[in-house]
Amino acid sequence: MTVSAPPTRGGPDDVPPADASWPDGLRPEAGAGTDAAEPEEDTQEARAAQRELVAHTPGFIFGEAASFGGSVVAGAQHGVSAGGSARDVFLGGKTEIHHHGTATAEYASGEIPEQRLDALAAVFAEGPSFAAALARLREERVLVLAGAHSTGRHAAALMLLHRLGAPAVHALSAETGPANLAAQLTAPGGYVLRDLPLSRNRPLRDTHLYAARDRLAKTGGHLVVTVENSPFLPGVTPCPWEPPDAAAVLRAHLADLREDPDAGAELLALGPVRDFLARDAHRPAEAARFAAEVARYDGGEEAAARLADFGHAAVEQQCREWLGDPESTLRDKAFLISLAVFDQAPYVLAAELADTLFVHFQRLQHPEQPPEIPVFGLSAETRLERARAEGELRTEETDWGPVPQFTARFKKETTPRVLLGEVWTGHPSARPALVAWLRELARDRRPVVRTRAAAAAALLARADLPSAMALLIDGWAVSKAFGPRVTAANTLTLAQLLDAPVVLRLLTQWCTDGHWARRWTAIRAFGLLTPLRPDLAGPALSALAARARAGGSSRTESKNLVDSTALLLSVGTRRGEMLSELVRLLHHDTASVRALALAAFVRSCDNAEEGALVEWYADTGMYEADSARDLATLWRTALGDRGHTRGALNALHTWVRLAEHRADVAQALELLLPALVVTADDRKRLGHELAGLRAPDGGPRPPVADRLLALLTPSTPDPSRS
Repeated sequence: MTVSAPPTRGGPDDVPPADASWPDGLRPEAGAGTDAAEPEEDTQEARAAQRELVAHTPGFIFGEAASFGGSVVAGAQHGVSAGGSARDVFLGGKTEIHHHGTATAEYASGEIPEQRLDALAAVFAEGPSFAAALARLREERVLVLAGAHSTGRHAAALMLLHRLGAPAVHALSAETGPANLAAQLTAPGGYVLRDLPLSRNRPLRDTHLYAARDRLAKTGGHLVVTVENSPFLPGVTPCPWEPPDAAAVLRAHLADLREDPDAGAELLALGPVRDFLARDAHRPAEAARFAAEVARYDGGEEAAARLADFGHAAVEQQCREWLGDPESTLRDKAFLISLAVFDQAPYVLAAELADTLFVHFQRLQHPEQPPEIPVFGLSAETRLERARAEGELRTEETDWGPVPQFTARFKKETTPRVLLGEVWTGHPSARPALVAWLRELARDRRPVVRTRAAAAAALLARADLPSAMALLIDGWAVSKAFGPRVTAANTLTLAQLLDAPVVLRLLTQWCTDGHWARRWTAIRAFGLLTPLRPDLAGPALSALAARARAGGSSRTESKNLVDSTALLLSVGTRRGEMLSELVRLLHHDTASVRALALAAFVRSCDNAEEGALVEWYADTGMYEADSARDLATLWRTALGDRGHTRGALNALHTWVRLAEHRADVAQALELLLPALVVTADDRKRLGHELAGLRAPDGGPRPPVADRLLALLTPSTPDPSRS
């Protein structure tokens, strides 16, 4: 598959003027491979683009990608994007709230009604890890139950306390901070803290559990904390939770729902039930809902159809029927497709853009008629019911605070993927309208709309890559406008997450393509991809270094190249490896490659966001000899390089100011600073910067800067001790 185009060369007038602050080796040279058509534009900062992609990508994409799980991406939480306009935030069907600092307020808790516990006990299936968890809780009094999302952790926590015979079970607020946990355990009985949100700045430590255990020993109580699988449990050995299999959940619920004990075996032998249990593992809640349908089975065709509707085959058949139904209107079908793209997003987006798609369908099928959209029509509830979807009022976090939104989603999680694939491969006559619509979405000012267009195109690329490349992705990639290019980068990133064929090879080739816009797209895509796929950090760095080695990058491309390379150092599990690779590039025989390594390192250091390199170094890196050595080498080289000295000193200011508020960062700096002083010039340069450092408001030099200055000043021997 060939998607390249001949390069367009410009003359010396197309090259931006030299800038003394531009890194040596990456400064554009007159006529050196710069494309005349490339605009020197102010584009979105790469870190913000990466956060935006994660925030707006629908849950069904990440659910399909085995390499992506939970709310933690490569060991770091990704929050709301900064920069741009109209930044709606939808996090794959649930609101994620990040907590910073230590809470000191009293948080609400309440006793769970005994009737609810009894009702749950009647249908609860223990699962393979319940007995071990019960034994640990009985012995240790405090248990951290860790497992994947929607695997029944909370129900298990309640039943663990119920089986222990707790006289009362209290539910603690998730707002309870780890440091305040013990203070909430004041009454006898059991306590459950559901889905405690954790982050690098808000870990649950073993010391928190020791304090809770001491308090519980005095009251005779027990505590179960449920969390998603998390790296932020220093010193804690969580109890892994494995959900019960669907058959056990089904039997338990049928025994409770049907009075005839012999009916359970007969119902489990039904064909639709066997098919349901034979397919992929089902979540406990899904098995419980299926049990309710099985319990209603009366031998009739309608009841059998309801059972069959739970299967994946039923979803595929339903999508075919929706699209092939001659009695269904074009507007109905447009709404189904739009809802598939905007699943788990505000209903108004799906409805608004469905009418836009309907116009394209109208023009395709009836070009002689002007398209007409009814101003009023069916209610949202009726449209969702027909689409086998549901809506709920949910609070979404935005840059302006919590905003209530009526969101819509299909009841079957697989419906969006199946429906979009069926449209693309089963109804090729609809492609012109679908392509025109997705192109229009890619130009929308709302990030959530552009990202959803990219997610839909990624699914289409997995189903038929050559067509998706020819009709959508390559056109976006070579656009002069920023929006379509970033949509192309998002599409290729998500397509690689979905393991679409040859995407990694294509991105590698595009990094040195003759067209500036394809290069920009591939470079940005590598920056977006590696925090989501840490295993690709090595190939990504090789491709980006190859582009730097070729030389001749424009100002815009050089900035993009540095930003994307810096994002490789945001991959938590590969940071040590990436530092080592950057040190290796310092010895490269090409100046532009060495300059890329230093510029990317400085860019990554000049960041104080949650999960930044400075946090990793203070938490982990300084205790790893190789990582500490490599980081010191990069710091020392950047400070001593004329092209990067100023940027490195600015980044050092960022670390020092963060050290004012974090003792671990201050300790890390105190250990790092002596390694940066090899010559008298090193000491003079750093001493001058620290001495001149002032608070952001112009106030006096912070005390931590004084402590660091003392480390740079050689101690004077005391003559009286000679």
